[in-house]
Amino acid sequence: MQTYVALLYSIILGEGRRVVMADLKAMAEALRLKNPRTLVATGNLVFETKETEIAALERRLETAFEKIFGRHVDIIVRRADDWLRLAAGNPFPAESAAAADQVAVRVMRKPVAAEAAAALKAYIGKDEKLQAVGGDLWIVFSRETPSSRLLAAVSHKRLGIGTSRNWNTVRKLAEMVGK
Repeated sequence: MQTYVALLYSIILGEGRRVVMADLKAMAEALRLKNPRTLVATGNLVFETKETEIAALERRLETAFEKIFGRHVDIIVRRADDWLRLAAGNPFPAESAAAADQVAVRVMRKPVAAEAAAALKAYIGKDEKLQAVGGDLWIVFSRETPSSRLLAAVSHKRLGIGTSRNWNTVRKLAEMVGK
């Protein structure tokens, strides 16, 4: 059995309706995924299944999600060892220790192109940082700039399918899969 992390891009179904994590877990169980468990109410799922191609797992989860919840949501899947490598590759350990909620990683379905990451530098504000690591983007956001231009620039349209998680979530998911 292989352990996987699945990240939903959005769990808002419209009109103030959100996906309840118990329903997400039930969906995983209906797909016969083993030991499904969720982390916080933001669409993080950990489960086990036989070794499977990542793209096939993403399609399977997205299809089931749309059938059950009536809306397409992009779902990004990583193997446990890849998630642990992502967490270990955090280029901002000091900032993460000081303000874990201000450090985030945009986990990409396909690695972000170097030129796209370089173009984002124009949007970095005071006290913000950006670094591409392994095809994902690590960002330190400033508390002083609540309307960050960088946050707006890190979009599907500009970078492709991806979803962001703060350091607290990254670390807790790493703890879940590292056992």
